[in-house]
Amino acid sequence: MIIALKVEAPIACFRQSRAREYAETYPVPPPSTVYGMLLSMVGEMNRYHHCGTRLAIAMLSHPVQSRVIRTFRRFKKKEISDPVNARPDYQELLTDIRFCLCVTSGDDTAQPSLQERLQTAFAHPETIDRFGGLCLGESRDLVNAVTLLPQTYQGESLQWLLKDEDGLLTLPYWVDHVGSRGTRWLRYSLKAVSEQWPPPDLAWTEIQAG
Repeated sequence: MIIALKVEAPIACFRQSRAREYAETYPVPPPSTVYGMLLSMVGEMNRYHHCGTRLAIAMLSHPVQSRVIRTFRRFKKKEISDPVNARPDYQELLTDIRFCLCVTSGDDTAQPSLQERLQTAFAHPETIDRFGGLCLGESRDLVNAVTLLPQTYQGESLQWLLKDEDGLLTLPYWVDHVGSRGTRWLRYSLKAVSEQWPPPDLAWTEIQAG
């Protein structure tokens, strides 16, 4: 059983794991970011709770990259108001982000599974207990819409994010927010496939803790 969603966000930065002062962005939403958005949708605060969930991502748009200068906060001094903690720096942004997202339980043993909780969120949104805006990454990067798609979706042209040992995209599927030791990456290619549906086997990424 697969649940398929269309996600639209006007602007976002998917900051690269190895970026330092200059905040570079991945060109597509990483599986780890998408998983975090799904947890937020159903009000789940424990990101380990639905490990084993499998995701497949297909881009519907070609996001345009731009660069802005903004204030970043890095806590060099204990006093949060100390000016040394704030400094301007460059950040890359993507605009017009639209993608198709497929979710299946995989080895998610939670009851109910994330897939089932997402289905409930659309069927009975009044039962979901959550807080804050739905974001794709940073709290600033609000999602415009999440639309439930039919399981045999035939619509816009899809470019699937496919696992590929020789791919040029290295994306995290699990992020260690304390250090980098537990972060896990996979290599991908973005490709259009002849049969757009169901998602090809190489499109599926299993969410597992590092």
